Amino acid sequence: MPTRTLQLVLHYDGTGFSGWQRQPDRRTVQGVLEDALARLCAGPVAALGSGRTDAGVHARGQAVGVRVPERWTSDTLRRALNAVLPHDIWVANAHDMREDFHARYSASSRRYSYYIGTDASVASPFRRTIEWAVLKPITRDALDAAAAKIVGEHAFRAFAVRGTAPAEDDHRCRIALAQWSDRRGGLVFEIEANRFLHHMVRFLVGTMTDVAIGRRPLSDMDDLLTASTNDDVSPPAPAHALFLDIVRYPAELYLTAP
Repeated sequence: MPTRTLQLVLHYDGTGFSGWQRQPDRRTVQGVLEDALARLCAGPVAALGSGRTDAGVHARGQAVGVRVPERWTSDTLRRALNAVLPHDIWVANAHDMREDFHARYSASSRRYSYYIGTDASVASPFRRTIEWAVLKPITRDALDAAAAKIVGEHAFRAFAVRGTAPAEDDHRCRIALAQWSDRRGGLVFEIEANRFLHHMVRFLVGTMTDVAIGRRPLSDMDDLLTASTNDDVSPPAPAHALFLDIVRYPAELYLTAP
């Protein structure tokens, strides 16, 4: 049967999911999406994500590659999926892609944001599921200085869960953007890189926050960027305030303008 290769761009609230990857007896984004695709396409359809988001992590730009029967256009599949998916997943867009498109390996970069709440109203039920409450005084200059140290190419072995990358992996990532910005009620950290390691953004945020509240010196960032283990890294920041925002691909992989 002729098939069509599509990229789906997903928004989801990670609160009710045990992460991206399908798991037996657990509700996951991949599992729910593949069930919906199977229902529409009358048979199993694999949904390959650009990466695995952890339990509780949100997305407003998760890219997913699917191959579906040719009768489904990008627009008709997007509308049909949104009619059957639960309220906490939404297909924001769908693109026709070349057959050699791979959601994970074709990506040129990914961008995440992390939200910290610093005022009393962060305890609101409308904010506490998407922001990390940090109510101790934060030194903004220290946050900016810590973020500046990670821009460029470094080995992030200290900022990754041990044993989750192959033994021969050098843990090197190229960081194009790492910046903190003020916003109403708190701060947001934005980071874009060619690749990310398991829990990397959360370890970075946890460590930079410890620097900014005076728990550890700024020089620790330099030490961690040359460390061979994650023994001295700060605990990872909570998952619920992390968003996958954008996954970028080379323009030539799109059959129509993205």
